[in-house]
Amino acid sequence: MTTEPRPYTDDDLRAEAAVCLLALSTTPSTTDIRRWLPGAYVDSHRQDDDSSYTWGDLLGEDRLGEVAAKIHALIENAAHVTRWAVDLGADGLEPSPHTLNLDGDGHPLVRIHMAFHPDMDERARQRFGLALARVMADNL
Repeated sequence: MTTEPRPYTDDDLRAEAAVCLLALSTTPSTTDIRRWLPGAYVDSHRQDDDSSYTWGDLLGEDRLGEVAAKIHALIENAAHVTRWAVDLGADGLEPSPHTLNLDGDGHPLVRIHMAFHPDMDERARQRFGLALARVMADNL
């Protein structure tokens, strides 16, 4: 049995998956964010017990609009990482919350986000990150 060669590559599949993923995401308006904020928990105030605080608990009505505008600006300026996300999933990698930064004049010049195979334990991930940080520090 012969099969015809595919008229597309794996890279074509990944590129189209990234386009589809981006198309599924919609940017909420400042009004949408403002409407949602009062009941949303503030991450730095989350507790395991019932003492978690929402944005509405911490801010008055007049300040919620200001915060909604700041959140909207962050969303508008967010990097398009859909292709990166598709590639990670296709390669079976998990993104790590740890990053390496090369700072200059009060702002990051380079930020490296890492992703690892699920079989790589946390200690090995940390060792890799430390080794990479040393290489960066020694050579820059």
